[in-house]
Amino acid sequence: MTMIRSAEYVLSERPFVVRRQVRWGDCDPAGVVYTGRFTEYLLGAVGLFADHLAGNTGESLGQVHGVGTPCRGMAFDFAGTLWPNDVVDITCTVGEIRERSYDFHCVARKPDGTLIFRATFSPICVRLEARQSAPIPPSLRAVLQTYCHAEATGPTRQRKNHE
Repeated sequence: MTMIRSAEYVLSERPFVVRRQVRWGDCDPAGVVYTGRFTEYLLGAVGLFADHLAGNTGESLGQVHGVGTPCRGMAFDFAGTLWPNDVVDITCTVGEIRERSYDFHCVARKPDGTLIFRATFSPICVRLEARQSAPIPPSLRAVLQTYCHAEATGPTRQRKNHE
């Protein structure tokens, strides 16, 4: 029997939660996760969340709505540490939606509820042909609004800076 193990996977869609297991290679010689790896954890969770918002079509969230969505900013607030084989659940919601950019808010906790970090990832919409900022398309705005903080507390369905 073949067993497939993944470092991260979608645990639930509402709220949107990504589960990640810490690998030995994520840690320094003392066994603590390198600070830089948390960016990778955040980007992995945000990528899966954006894919979900795009309908898991194989296209990026921006492509589905006709814009590019590069990173405008990223911020972390660390509260705990992780060790090899620890499991962390990263809950993703949509925060503020502005004219041209929006925020993904992520909260990482161990399954026992211990807070590990809070982070914000802020994409900005750009016109692909000119690489200039553009207003958030109405279709993208509508999708984002379905996962704002208040909406993220709906039933769980299990699955294997200003401008």
